[in-house]
Amino acid sequence: MPRLPTGLSPVEEVQMRRIYICFLGFTIFVVSSGPSSPAQEKPPEKPREIVIVPVVPSSGFRAEFLEEVAYYEQRYTRLADAMPAEKYSWRPAEGVRSVGEVFTHVAVANYSVARTLGTTPPTEFDSKAITALSGDKAKVLQTLKDSFAHFRQAILALKDNEADKAQNIFNRHTTLRGSFIAITGHFGEHLGQSIAYARMNGVVPPWTEGFQQPQEKPADKPKP
Repeated sequence: MPRLPTGLSPVEEVQMRRIYICFLGFTIFVVSSGPSSPAQEKPPEKPREIVIVPVVPSSGFRAEFLEEVAYYEQRYTRLADAMPAEKYSWRPAEGVRSVGEVFTHVAVANYSVARTLGTTPPTEFDSKAITALSGDKAKVLQTLKDSFAHFRQAILALKDNEADKAQNIFNRHTTLRGSFIAITGHFGEHLGQSIAYARMNGVVPPWTEGFQQPQEKPADKPKP
């Protein structure tokens, strides 16, 4: 304790000592509660990634084509689901695609066409790996659904003012609008193939079940 000034009474000296001790304690408190070192500071939060969701068009050539894509997606996935798992390896003849290979071909085409239109496939995309799944019904069905979801995003990434933009598709020189017609034709070709495969295996396309009419028994010929 430093020596206090002389000439004070004992009471005053005690009071001065108390004041000095209080001041010393306050100083220690202020120093100890100061700003922490940089190492103890909380790191700044990373900015959140902004995800832009494409707006689904309600009119224009993209909206019309998206309706076609939804139509074929529903047909393909329902038929793929209706086909028995043991029939996925069935083929009408040697050298012709099997039931499962037709579905995987459509899935690969969805990714490939999307790339042609400007949307890069996911990093895990492998056309040979998808084709190798042709005998597994559950995996084929999921792959088919994923490919259509990716293809829709590719259409949404386009712009309506690009309808007349030059486009090469299936070795044809056309416009972006014309490529949509070619893609629809490809969908229809293999859907018809899949329907024929289903009928040959006794499977009725699910969307036609309500239209199936029972065949009437021919009337007996009148006896002479």
